[in-house]
Amino acid sequence: MVCMFDQFRIVTDPVAGSVGLSAIFASLSLLTLFLLLGVLRMRAWLAGLISLGVALFVAIVVYAMPVGQALLSASEGAAFGFFPILWIVLNAIWVYNLTVVSGHFDVLRRSMERVSPDMRIQAIIVAFCFGALLEALAGFGTPVAVTVVMLMALGFRPIHAAAVALIANTAPVAFGALATPIVTLGTVTSGAIDDPRLTTETLGAMVGRQTPILAIVVPLVLVAVVDGRRGIRQTWPAALVAGLVFGVGQFVASNYISVPLTDIVAALASAAAVVLLLRIWRPSESPDLHADRTPAGPADEADEPADAPAAGQRAGTESVSGERAGAGAGSEGAGRRAPVTTLRRDPPGEVVRAYAPYLIIIVIFSVANLGPVKDALAEEPWTVVFAWPGLDVLGANGAPLASTNFTFGWLPAAGTLMILAGLLTAVVLRVGPLAALRAYGRTYAELRHAIVTVMAVLALAYVLNQSGQTATLGELFAAAGGVFLFLSSILGWIGVAVTGSDTSANALFGALQVQTAVEAGLDPVLMAAANSSGGVLGKMISPQNLAIAASAVGMAGREGDIFRRVVGWSLVLLLFMCVLVTLQGTPVLDWMVP
Repeated sequence: MVCMFDQFRIVTDPVAGSVGLSAIFASLSLLTLFLLLGVLRMRAWLAGLISLGVALFVAIVVYAMPVGQALLSASEGAAFGFFPILWIVLNAIWVYNLTVVSGHFDVLRRSMERVSPDMRIQAIIVAFCFGALLEALAGFGTPVAVTVVMLMALGFRPIHAAAVALIANTAPVAFGALATPIVTLGTVTSGAIDDPRLTTETLGAMVGRQTPILAIVVPLVLVAVVDGRRGIRQTWPAALVAGLVFGVGQFVASNYISVPLTDIVAALASAAAVVLLLRIWRPSESPDLHADRTPAGPADEADEPADAPAAGQRAGTESVSGERAGAGAGSEGAGRRAPVTTLRRDPPGEVVRAYAPYLIIIVIFSVANLGPVKDALAEEPWTVVFAWPGLDVLGANGAPLASTNFTFGWLPAAGTLMILAGLLTAVVLRVGPLAALRAYGRTYAELRHAIVTVMAVLALAYVLNQSGQTATLGELFAAAGGVFLFLSSILGWIGVAVTGSDTSANALFGALQVQTAVEAGLDPVLMAAANSSGGVLGKMISPQNLAIAASAVGMAGREGDIFRRVVGWSLVLLLFMCVLVTLQGTPVLDWMVP
């Protein structure tokens, strides 16, 4: 009799000894998730729980995983979903809510509007440039959580704000959280095969020859989302400058300066370039696209949730000057230039204080990631690594899975650093302890559905990984041989779509990528990098990121609407990356491989 807590060893071909047949069952939970979200428009938290149930059923019935081990696997995934992922997002949004309580978010909004009142330019500066800086420092959903509410405060319609924030969070992801995905990739691949090139530096350099090309395209996509073809036609100089400078910054930093600092260099350079460009150039027209002024047709009305907060009114807030978000643009028709009005000029000291929370975040994260500090915080008692109680899973090779160990870095965790930033922000913005505490409680209440979604999806990812379902899908892709050159990016895309993390996707598939490359006669460095570069394009359709964006813009339960807005762009950009990687594996572009 098999005990429900017996040790489990992964088998990748449980159905008639066939990887192909087994893959049909292994893909059921993923197909269920995307069907419920994209077709049936089910609430993300419910879709996540149902898909988790499907994954558990397949793990227990098809893969013969003991019930206890399957449930423990799900519990570890749920715990990881809360810490560190939700721990980061919740505390990042709390910092934002503190700026709302103090009224300084309106000061920040007016400051950005003075740079350019054109919402298409604002999308580039806020979502692409500033979002990339947040990705560089924190990652794990923080850029989406913060920039989406900034866009709302600037007057973006909820669904546009969500789509723009999600799409912008692509090009910088591979180097996010000070290149944590690349570091992880180097760790898992160097132990898989004997190739001295599989280091953080070389892999970072290779990714830095892929994602910069993607970066050139992303700002153009953002203005297209905001204002269609007209947006591209009228604002392409700013979009192109932002993308080119960011891409060049990524390439130079990753190849010649520092892989961990890649996104910081690229983001700051891109933002500076756009601001300088706006001193000598402006769009020929600046149509009024604000949520509360754009005449709504049937399609527009369908996009707006009945309970969505008005622009600038999230969490019961209102501009300290009585203005609604988007003030400063007239109510002209979409094809005409909006009249220029004088924005309220805030005292310089108030403007500095409005930017202070983000400066505090940058300083804290920079200090925490300094070599000696980072190394010290990675040791006990600040970081504790322990085996998940009762979970006993072996890989197909008979070795214990590293993922059964849980890392609890309570002090160096980005979420904890965000709490420190929040406490300092409260002091700088003069928010009282009770007001700060109420804002903290309100943050959890606002994101209650996102909390369930993220924990369910991470539980799903862990069950897929530790039962062998993920490995089955990986082996199916690996069986493609030389065609794997084209498919490798798709494997990374699937990994990020499921886990919401390029780091996790690299941990899942990095070793498989390089092992398959050796068997198929392909370059291991190229295949490993493709996993990370292709993976970033799955970020925008990850259920956990969809849930975060939907909750932030007042569209909780309508994640499927946002999913349909971004999935097309995800697939188009993924095809672009697949073609680029394929060409880099042929004499056409193989000179790009270090």
